[in-house]
Amino acid sequence: MKVGLIINPIAGMGGRVALKGTDGVVEEAIKRGARPVTSDLVRLFLEELSHYEEARSIEFLTGPNGLGEDVLREFNFPFEVIQHREISPREILGVKIPDTSSEDTRELARRMLGKVELIIFAGGDGTARDVHSAVDEKVPILGIPTGVKMYSGVFATSPEDAARVLVEWLRGRAKLVERGVKDIDENAYRHDEVKARLYGKALVPYVETLVQGSKEATPLDEEEELEAIAEALAEEILESDGIYFLGAGSTVKRIKEKLGIEGTLLGVDVVQVKDGEAELLVKDATEKDLLEFADRNPRIVVTVIGGLGFLFGRGNQQFSPEVLRRIPKENIIVVATPSKIENGTIRVYTGDKKVDEKLRGYIRVRVSPWMERMVRVI
Repeated sequence: MKVGLIINPIAGMGGRVALKGTDGVVEEAIKRGARPVTSDLVRLFLEELSHYEEARSIEFLTGPNGLGEDVLREFNFPFEVIQHREISPREILGVKIPDTSSEDTRELARRMLGKVELIIFAGGDGTARDVHSAVDEKVPILGIPTGVKMYSGVFATSPEDAARVLVEWLRGRAKLVERGVKDIDENAYRHDEVKARLYGKALVPYVETLVQGSKEATPLDEEEELEAIAEALAEEILESDGIYFLGAGSTVKRIKEKLGIEGTLLGVDVVQVKDGEAELLVKDATEKDLLEFADRNPRIVVTVIGGLGFLFGRGNQQFSPEVLRRIPKENIIVVATPSKIENGTIRVYTGDKKVDEKLRGYIRVRVSPWMERMVRVI
């Protein structure tokens, strides 16, 4: 079976450095200390895939150099390269990346039409949008999640799960379903505005628990409850001195407002509470900023992304494995409306197995001003 593999080599670089994405800001990301992450995550996909007997029937069709060829050369899978153009390296402040653009993704996807039975791509929502614009529903697609924001319903829940979905498809156990391709205006996103748009529907091999949902807004009938939860939690935070890392999302933004600070909607803020007063120390913090406070026994306040069910690993990569391994699990305060945890589980995926294992099990989730639920983390 022929399977397409397209890698966006700069996807995800903006996450840990608080850029909310990488489109158009790769130089700024590198200036802030970002490094490529996509190839490492694709290696996890290929490593998992190599464990299955069924995978021996796969032949990949891929792009040149960093668009797929370089990583595939490290494994034993047969593959063919589409040499659509010469890909030169580009060096920025000593960091080498392939000199590619979204047009490379679209061109490779177009050239794969009629030659592959499935296109697997590594990136975020922007990459999903590029692939979909080239192939529409002419061939199924599946995303390896390596971007910053992955709100579309075309992504596996992790690189390893992408491999498992492919294997289940080879076994005839994955059905093809239509899933939404969404993207957000990154410029607006960086200025705390969420302008999401559905760009179309893609055919996706679907296995329950292995393919994520799409991001959903908080239901209107939960808005009043959310306000009450934020009020109660803010009061409790002001009664307990210390450093707090307040995460992204409208739920936590309400808590920031109740604390009297002008924090970000879509970033992580560092706040110090002392004698009943909250002070904003770092607005829109990077991973590096968080690490500077990690030895001061900080507490994390985060919510679950509606529809996706993720606590860490989607849109808040500032909470990196390096940060999370230094903070006890009991220092993580989770707040969520009932609709966000209705299936009884929460997901984490940091890319570090030891950190993910530390976070798994059960965690307390504040669901009302006076009630908590124990929810399983998977």
